[in-house]
Amino acid sequence: MARKAKGDGGNTIALNRKARFNYHVEETFEAGIVLAGSEVKSLREGKANIAESYATEDNGELFIINAYIPEYQKAGKFNNHETRRPRKLLMHAREISRLIGAVQRDGMTLVPLKLYFNDRGIAKIQLALARGKKIHDKRETAKKRDWQRQKARLMREKG
Repeated sequence: MARKAKGDGGNTIALNRKARFNYHVEETFEAGIVLAGSEVKSLREGKANIAESYATEDNGELFIINAYIPEYQKAGKFNNHETRRPRKLLMHAREISRLIGAVQRDGMTLVPLKLYFNDRGIAKIQLALARGKKIHDKRETAKKRDWQRQKARLMREKG
C-alpha cells in the first residue's frame, strides 16, 4: 500500500496554496514522480509551480498534468526537458485503483498539495483526494480566516 502523507516532508519545493481554499481535502497521499535529470536539477534550485496542476488516470496509471518545472539553464539545449509535460506518478497498483474509483464514482479530484524532497533526497508529491467547494463554502472559509486573524490581533494587543 502507498504511504499516507506524513507531516512535513523535508525540503519543500512548491506548494499549492489555492488547493485548500478551492477544495475540501478528504485524504492525502504521497507519490513518487518520474523525472528527467534536468528536471531534478531544476527542482534542486527550488523552481517549480503546481498551482494549476491536477492528477489524472490513463491506462491504469496516474499522471500529473500542467505542473511547471522550468528548464535547467546549465543543461544543453538537447539535454533539457519540456516544461509542462505530463509526468508519471508512482504508487502501488491497489492505491491507484482505489483513487481512480473514488474519482470516477464519487466525483472527486486528485489535486497536488506539495512538491518536495523527502529525507533520502527523492522527489515526492503530496496528492489530495478532494471534493470541490461551492461558492458559499469559499465565502465561509474566508470569513473564518479573517476572524482567526482578528482574534490573534486582539489577543496580541491584550496579552
